[in-house]
Parts: sequence; structure tokens; C-alpha cells
Amino acid sequence: MTHNIPIRTTVIGSYPFPGWLEFATQNLNRFGDADIEEMIEDAVIAAIHDQVAAGLDVITDGEQTRLDFNLSFYGYIKGIQNNESELRKFGPPAHDQRGKHKIVDALTAPQGLGAVKEFTRLQRLAPPGPVLKASIPGPYTLSGRLLPNERYKDRYEITEALLPIVQRELVALVEAGCREITVDEPSMSCYAYREDTKRFVDIFNRTVKPIVGKTRLSTHLCFGNFKGRSVGYRSIKPMLPDFLDLTVDEIHVEMANREFAELELLGVFAEKMHVAAGIIDVKNYYIETVEDVIERIRKCLKYVPAERLSVAPDCGLSQTARWAARLKLKNMVSGARIMRATL
Repeated sequence: MTHNIPIRTTVIGSYPFPGWLEFATQNLNRFGDADIEEMIEDAVIAAIHDQVAAGLDVITDGEQTRLDFNLSFYGYIKGIQNNESELRKFGPPAHDQRGKHKIVDALTAPQGLGAVKEFTRLQRLAPPGPVLKASIPGPYTLSGRLLPNERYKDRYEITEALLPIVQRELVALVEAGCREITVDEPSMSCYAYREDTKRFVDIFNRTVKPIVGKTRLSTHLCFGNFKGRSVGYRSIKPMLPDFLDLTVDEIHVEMANREFAELELLGVFAEKMHVAAGIIDVKNYYIETVEDVIERIRKCLKYVPAERLSVAPDCGLSQTARWAARLKLKNMVSGARIMRATL
């Protein structure tokens, strides 16, 4: 069991796509259904290989079937009309280059959201040893690229429509044997400075209520990573004190790309839950050395006890080149093991 080991090494969810997978997705009309299924499986095997080679305690499938964080799930949801046009085609990459999508009917997902299939594939392909983690966006984040209409008047009404869909997927993951689930709600952390944080907590806790105590439940809170760019106000302070009432076993907060600002606030979270500290910067191609990792863990240990501390990259690695992701993970695990041995 690696749930309770000190200075646990984990990842958020996504991992870089192999180059051949990106090429293939641009030429899907040249592949048959069996070819595509083989391609997906090969990509997951590659993601598993890199994570296991790094020595992680917790691994995922690398989200190799999710070509876009939200759109991959929208494909399972009926009532959405995709908008393929970009709002801004030129200039530096940013969130405003992604179109939002129309809601044309009631939002339903009769076949689920696909996360169970992803997890059972991971179960089948992963070697014994590491804990297998599934991740899924929470309903508020999932609502972010959908346009309100007469049926759903604002983002919160869209969120409420998506909440039972996400909830059913979480229950199905637990029933499939998933021992660790991350509910990603980066929109909550991005907009905590301007929205009702108590309302955020209520939405989150209602979403996860049926699985509390049945799996290790965590949430990932970041400030955005589209094309390696942040979008939110990058401060933990607006999340407090309300986010302390999130019903989770572990909370993940990005620290490395913020130069460990507000590190002392991790101690506030650690009084109520485990903390996964982002100590690897996924927006930077500087490769953290083992010595860097050791120094960063020591900083975290001033505020979070070792038995409550996990270390991870700041965010998913999908926006980081694979060669860099491999080196960053390898050094993160090496540094964590050295620190674990000193306890």
C-alpha cells in the first residue's frame, strides 16, 4: 500500500502525447477502428512505461485519450453543439483562442463520460506495484466552455446540470475498483478571487458525496495551463478559509512556478488534509536537479508533516515535451526517495 507512505510521489493526470499519436490524430481518416484502438493502447503503454521507469508511487493512464481537457468529455454529453471556430487565430497563445460551445438540448450522458473505460484499460496494462489513479474534471470546470441559454441561464445552472453526470462517473469508477480519484477543479482556484468560494465548496462536496470514504479522494487546484499559460489570479489566499471545508483526503496546489510563494499556507491545509505540493514546474524547460528537489521538499516539510506530504508536478504534463517530462519525473522521484530515507 502506498497511500500512506511519507513524501509520496504522484502526478496530476495528463502526460505528453507521443509525437506519432499527435500525427495520427490529424489523419484519423486513414485508420480503421481497430487501428485506432491499438494506437490508444500503445500510447497508454508508453505513458505507463515512462511513469514506472521514473519510479512513481502513483501513476495514471496519462490521459492519452483526451485530446482536449473539456472537449474529450463533451463528446460523451448529448445536447452540445460544438463550435470549431476559434475566437482569435493570431498572436500569442491564450485561452481566448478557444471557442465556446452551444447547448441545444438537455445535458445528458447516457453512456457515462468514458473515465471508467480509461481506468479499466489502465488496470489491464499497468504492472503490479504503483497505485492507479483516475482523474475527472468537476462540474464547475467542465461547464467552462459551454454557453448559457434559455434552459441554463448562467454557468452555475450549467454546473448543476453537469453535477449528477460527474457524480455518476465517480460512483462508477469506485465500483470499477479505483482506489484513488482526483476531481480536477482548476476553475474554482482560478476564480476564487471573484466568485463565492462557499458556493464552490458546496458544489464540490455535493459532487463527491457518494464516494467519500470509499476511495482516496483528492482535488487538483491550479491557475491554468493552456499552452503553458496561467489564466487565474495566482494566489492561494482567496481560497481560504472556505476551501478548508472541501471533503477531500488530499489537496494539490501548484507551488514551483510561483517560486513557492505562500508556502506557509500549505500548513493551514495540512491541519485538515494531506497536501500534494507541486514542486516541479511544468511551464519551464529548466530540468530540476535532484538537489533542487531535496531543497524544495525541505521547504515543504517546514509546514507539512512528511506523512501528510506528497510531491508532484505543478499541473498535468500534457503541455510539456516528453523528453523533459521524463527527466523531471526521474529527478523528482530520486530526490523524494533520498528525503524519505532520512526520516
